[in-house]
Amino acid sequence: MNQSRDPTLHQRILSEIEGRIVSGEWPPGYRIPFEVDLATQYDCSRMTVNKVLTQLAKAGLIERRKKSGSFVTQPQAQSAVLEIHDIKAEVQSLNLPYSYAVSKKTSRKARAEDSRRLELPVASSVVEVVCIHNAGVRPFCLEERLISLETVPEAAAADFLAVAPGPWLLNQVPWSTAEHRIHAISASAEVAAALDIARNTACLVVERRTWSGAGPVTHVRFTYPGDRHALVARFTPASQ
Repeated sequence: MNQSRDPTLHQRILSEIEGRIVSGEWPPGYRIPFEVDLATQYDCSRMTVNKVLTQLAKAGLIERRKKSGSFVTQPQAQSAVLEIHDIKAEVQSLNLPYSYAVSKKTSRKARAEDSRRLELPVASSVVEVVCIHNAGVRPFCLEERLISLETVPEAAAADFLAVAPGPWLLNQVPWSTAEHRIHAISASAEVAAALDIARNTACLVVERRTWSGAGPVTHVRFTYPGDRHALVARFTPASQ
């Protein structure tokens, strides 16, 4: 057994177990193989496996029970759930042709505001991407996104020319937790120029953060002209 492989192997074990949980292959209540069995399977130390399971437990994906083992957790009930929509599909549902363009893509060190948005230490590495999504000939949505290179190092090499950052990330990283924040703004000069609307036009902003077991994945801010987007959430009463 080569202990020097542990840092890379840790990420591989984490990604594989997380993927099985998020995909539903290991459903809620499923007992994860014991540490000793996982250590044998991956040819690594039990300490490496223990660190992975501890990380998954902190992310809320598993519950560790003394003497019983580790189990996939039951998702917490939500009063309302907002799905992560594909903007392309949203535009096409309006019977309009979809297109998008990347106006900015930069790899850099996180600033104080970036660290607040992504919950990362200052000076962590991030990718900043700005895109315009179009419905027909009109801008439909402004996307301003940060991606953590600590969690998704592959984003540094991605150009996002063929696939928008959102779908690209969904294919790369199985997210485990998402947070939405929705609010209204009056379009600034920069936003108005990007969306081809008058300054101070009412806009809807949807901010989203996602995490995986490995840490923060992305923070994205979608800005829509107020007449071009609607939010719909379907929910059922929580069990008493």
